[in-house]
Amino acid sequence: MSVRRLAEIQPESFAFTPDNLAFCEKEIAKYPPGRQASAVITLLWQAQKQNDYWLPKPAIEAVAHMLGMPLIRVLEVATFYTMFNLSPVGKYYIQFCGTTPCVLAGADAIKSVLEKRIGPQQQVTSDGLFSWLEVECLGACCNAPMVQINDDYYEDLTAENFTKLLDDLAAGRPVTVGSQTGRVSSEPAGGLTSLTSLYGVDGRSGPQSLKDKV
Repeated sequence: MSVRRLAEIQPESFAFTPDNLAFCEKEIAKYPPGRQASAVITLLWQAQKQNDYWLPKPAIEAVAHMLGMPLIRVLEVATFYTMFNLSPVGKYYIQFCGTTPCVLAGADAIKSVLEKRIGPQQQVTSDGLFSWLEVECLGACCNAPMVQINDDYYEDLTAENFTKLLDDLAAGRPVTVGSQTGRVSSEPAGGLTSLTSLYGVDGRSGPQSLKDKV
């Protein structure tokens, strides 16, 4: 595992917004007295979302204070889990899946788009819009290749539709979350091959098409 350090340039302070503070208090209340530290990952994640998807040291300190935890304990959590970004990321933070199923489905072409359009990993574009990082499996292997952008998955990518997706995000145009080819859930790319009739093979009433149930 690579060494993970806090960014050299840090904001002077951090404070949860009223809505996020209420969210944190609700999460803390889920745990019995003396077990508030169990909410640490949830609070760190909420702090990261509030701070443009990266976690500054003042936010880590704020979480430690809220939970009554030693700062070093919260630092250990923040620096261990790669879900926490310890330096600024782009407005659209792209996690690119480069594991075997995605590579076999053409992820190298997606990586090439990222390198040409955005540049090296963990580098924010000059307009502040994009940064990216190659990560381990994101669990959407059936719809590979795919990326996660902020909270959402974008699947069934090709160099062409991924380039268009980035163009649309940069221009502020609406984009489609999920499959970029219109696939429903994880059904076969060419459409359903079974359960397509109202009747089973023996002529008796059978299950309806899965697509009808969606």
